[in-house]
Amino acid sequence: MQVVAKSIDEIKPYENNPRDNDDAVDAVANSIKEFGWQQPIVVDNEGVIIAGHTRYKAAKKLGLKHVPVVVADNLTPDQVKAYRLADNKTAELADWDMDLLNDELDQIRNIDMSDFGFDELDDDQIDTEPKVDDNEELSLDDFGDDKFEVVCPKCGFRFNVDN
Repeated sequence: MQVVAKSIDEIKPYENNPRDNDDAVDAVANSIKEFGWQQPIVVDNEGVIIAGHTRYKAAKKLGLKHVPVVVADNLTPDQVKAYRLADNKTAELADWDMDLLNDELDQIRNIDMSDFGFDELDDDQIDTEPKVDDNEELSLDDFGDDKFEVVCPKCGFRFNVDN
C-alpha cells in the first residue's frame, strides 16, 4: 500500500454514496486538526472515493489543498462497491464498553473530547443510578453514601453531589 499526496481537486466523491455523513464532518475536521492525517482516503483508479467521504468533506471544510490518498488499483469493480459498503458497516457492528470508555475519557486531561462527539452520550449510556424497577420511587437515601457521583450526559464531566 502506497500513500500519496493528491490535490483535493483530483479526487471525487462517489455520487451514489449511501452514507449520510454530514453530522460527522465537524468531529472529523477537529480530529484532523488535533491529530493530523492518520488514515488516508481510499480511491479507485479514476480518483472516485471508495472510503473516506467524511475525511474528504472535513478536508474541504478545513480548506486543505492536498490530502493523503491510497489508490486501490487491486480491486475489481464489484470489490470496490462491496468495500465501500463494508468499510462503513463494520464500524456500526462494534459497541462501546461504557466502563472502559469512561475510564479512558477520564484519563485524557488536555484534549477536549467533545470536539470528537463524546459530548453526545445518551442518558441510557451512562449508569449513574442503582438498578430499580421503573415503578419504584427513589429518594437520595437510596444511594447509600453521603455523596454520589453524577456524570453530565452532554460533556461527560463528573461531579459529586451531597446526599
